[in-house]
Amino acid sequence: MNISNSRSKILVAAVVALFAVAIVAASICVVFASGGEYAYATSDINSVGKAAYMVDCSTGTVIYARNEKERLPIASMVKIMTALLTLEAVDRGEVSLADGVAVSEEAAGMGGSQVFLDAGSTHNLGELLKTVIVASANDSCVALAEHVAGSVSGFVARMNARAKELGMQNTSFKNCTGLPAAESFSCAQDVAAMFGELIKHPTYFEYAGIWMEDYVHPSGRTTSISNTNKLVRFYKGCDGGKTGYTSEAKFCLAATAKRDDMRIIAVMIGAPSSKERNAAVSAMFDEAFGNYTNKILLKAGDPIDRQVGVAGGKKDSVSVTAASDVARFMARNESADYEVRYDLKERVKAPVKQGDRLGTAYLVKNGEIVSETALVAAENVERMNLFDAIGEIGRHWATGRR
Repeated sequence: MNISNSRSKILVAAVVALFAVAIVAASICVVFASGGEYAYATSDINSVGKAAYMVDCSTGTVIYARNEKERLPIASMVKIMTALLTLEAVDRGEVSLADGVAVSEEAAGMGGSQVFLDAGSTHNLGELLKTVIVASANDSCVALAEHVAGSVSGFVARMNARAKELGMQNTSFKNCTGLPAAESFSCAQDVAAMFGELIKHPTYFEYAGIWMEDYVHPSGRTTSISNTNKLVRFYKGCDGGKTGYTSEAKFCLAATAKRDDMRIIAVMIGAPSSKERNAAVSAMFDEAFGNYTNKILLKAGDPIDRQVGVAGGKKDSVSVTAASDVARFMARNESADYEVRYDLKERVKAPVKQGDRLGTAYLVKNGEIVSETALVAAENVERMNLFDAIGEIGRHWATGRR
């Protein structure tokens, strides 16, 4: 009887233990399915990392800032400027995404994250740029810098010059990779500024959302690359970002996410772990999307419902558009009244070139102007020549318009 009772107790204990294990296993599965590596981490954005910054892209409204101007090492987030300068060189026609890029001994010898380029090999520029954006490849960075500017030192000089143009007052670049270097630093606010410029390029997003891919070398061998920014897979709306890590900089991330009309940039510098970094940036996005809303009231490129008369042109009027989006950013519990007002010229002389300024659009909140953008010609209108003038006179006579 005692033996039977003991066996029963052991059996019950075993069942309870198995049930507990099943619950824990199920919980772990749920955690990993819901968020991956950062699911266990803290989401306290006020204490994680050395600095943080979050801004709405359309309006430039700062949503969150902490130590945003403090000069800190940013590790591989330096590559944001490397990618930006490369794409701007493409836009100017100085280089092409289809260019063949020769890999030097210096590029092939880079340490850290890399795709193991062979010295003397030639690679497609667009493919190298992809490895920088997706996998943070140091060897690709150096190869691109040498191709775009002729040398790494020349490229770094361009990086610092561009930083000044963007108003990045707390930034100094010493290389194009973000590998540790004396007097190399930036700040959360400056990182957001250069990242904001980078994401204006559609090509960036063609690469930034890639999760995993095999990079094929000219020899035929492959290197598997995976996105260092895990949020592109695990956070709804996140479609780009750049991570960074060194023992000095700790874990860094600049990321962007978009839902409806609202695109947000969030920057975290100096988090103690990748889990806490990813969780904190996710929490920053949650803060923005949960508490604010944005609506584009006037989209750049779309014609407005007014035109401007043209004197002496082949057309009597020219269509008008906004030079940049006019967006209304507000807290979800805000009840302010917003409207767009136009101040337009009545008439201009031909010729009119697309992009010529014709007036101003004002975003008005509760009767007060809060922002403005240029209204520009949406098309070209050529000057009327002699034959056009004769034809116009004939049409006026035929229709009785004298």
